[in-house]
Amino acid sequence: MSRSPLAPSRTSRWAIGILVGLVFAVPFAATLLFTLTAADGSLTLDRWATLFDPARAAAYRPVWAGLINSLILAVVTVAIVLVVLAPTMVLVALRYPRLRRVFEFFALLPITIPAIVLVVGLAPIYLTIGRSLGTGAWTLAFAYGVVVLPFAYRSIQASIDAVDLQTLTEAARTLGAGWPTVLLRVIAPNLRQGLLAASLITVAVVLGEFTIASLLNRQVLQTGLVLINKQDAWASAIFTLLALTFAFALLLIIGRAGRVGAGRKTP
Repeated sequence: MSRSPLAPSRTSRWAIGILVGLVFAVPFAATLLFTLTAADGSLTLDRWATLFDPARAAAYRPVWAGLINSLILAVVTVAIVLVVLAPTMVLVALRYPRLRRVFEFFALLPITIPAIVLVVGLAPIYLTIGRSLGTGAWTLAFAYGVVVLPFAYRSIQASIDAVDLQTLTEAARTLGAGWPTVLLRVIAPNLRQGLLAASLITVAVVLGEFTIASLLNRQVLQTGLVLINKQDAWASAIFTLLALTFAFALLLIIGRAGRVGAGRKTP
């Protein structure tokens, strides 16, 4: 297969990759050096060792509790994107193409609204949610679903535009497939890249969001890090490094899991 004339050369790809890697690696390395440097300038692992000190377990509990809450939030928010947003976009593309511009406008609208403004509008809603569903951190998934909407929409829409959904759907229906089968076994595999990208972005946004969780008084990873930072700046930096490493590994796992079978050839 010939390479597209618009595609960057191998040298350009390597240069871009190295540049992007440095952008992420330099702050990471600087923070790591900060946690390893003692007051006299020597390198030490004492601050890392305090993470395993039983006497400090209670002080670090907000971070671990926040991490668990953030992981639960990530799962629920991804489910909202895949179960609610994606099928709705497919429905609009197949049945109501004239509504695409209207739907796109409302899907992209949250990116223009600051988080503090969203909280002002969501606060009365969360009073009702608190009375009916409780005040658990998982309820933030409804707000996070709004926050990630523009990013998830663009990712999924790009895949929809690249596939002839109408032809695929009509062919599957002609062969007797029901709508659940069409959606799960015909359309979803063809939108794999868009759904994967939407899931990755959703996880990244959920793990890094602070404003909404703080103002709605919910404990997540970022609020836990801020709380620890007020007590021990070095511990906060260490937990930040661990959180970044964990998030990066989680995204790699999701990316690898989403690509399983993508490269297999159909016999």
